[in-house]
Amino acid sequence: MTDNPELGTMLPTCGYRTNCHDQGEGDAVILLHGSGAGVSGWANWRGLIPELAKSWRVLAPDLVGFGYTETPDGFTFRFMDSWVDQVFGVMDALGIARAHIVGNSFGGAVALWMAHRQPERTGRLVLMGPGGWPLAVGAELASLWGYKPSPEAMRQAMSVMAYNQGLITDELVEMRYRATLREGAQEAFERVFPPPYQRWLDAQTLPIAALQGITNEVLLIHGRDDRVVDPKVSWNLHQHLINSQFHSISRCGHWTMIEHGRRFRQLVENFLEEERAA
Repeated sequence: MTDNPELGTMLPTCGYRTNCHDQGEGDAVILLHGSGAGVSGWANWRGLIPELAKSWRVLAPDLVGFGYTETPDGFTFRFMDSWVDQVFGVMDALGIARAHIVGNSFGGAVALWMAHRQPERTGRLVLMGPGGWPLAVGAELASLWGYKPSPEAMRQAMSVMAYNQGLITDELVEMRYRATLREGAQEAFERVFPPPYQRWLDAQTLPIAALQGITNEVLLIHGRDDRVVDPKVSWNLHQHLINSQFHSISRCGHWTMIEHGRRFRQLVENFLEEERAA
């Protein structure tokens, strides 16, 4: 037993073990985190998991290279195959044939690639401040991917994520900073996005024809004041995803699920419930 809330169940996936939280019963909903230093499934989704688990089976894995998932020595990150294969591997390990996907930032790009690769296994998609559309690497994203461990650097990294700077508490900074000090954590993080960074942002994008071929129902949610991923990314994706809707939230940065947690949860629940009602 452990008192570390970030630790879930270790599942066999793709030759390594994936740390995954698994709560609730019913149809599966997979929550995919973003790519910031010190991130994990629990850190990203700890406020949403227990609420959503009242009506759904909620899975929140640590993507390989992040959190408590094992990153084997010599592991080669293949964009976007490594993470697509991993999430489907989580589903296979748990005997789940189909799941809805909620993806934050980089996790949103993974969700799109999953729907492109195996549409029969992906249900509805919720993309929050997602990657997946051509975008130049800005100073904010470069600082996030170029993070070197220190309390000051972590505070700066957290500050670009939120419109409401009151959310950047000493406790939050300390939690995320200490996560980057775990043995091997920073080394794995630096292996995911080595400079030059633009190539990794480009590798997340799907061709327009591929986007137009995705028939899943998609809900795009984006903070109007997002400084990490330009809200135009979601708008452009909305123009090409044939079954999509777009929701913009003012006074909100890159952390919609934290800055506007109740509103985000209601949007997600209502969107997922539409399929049940149908």
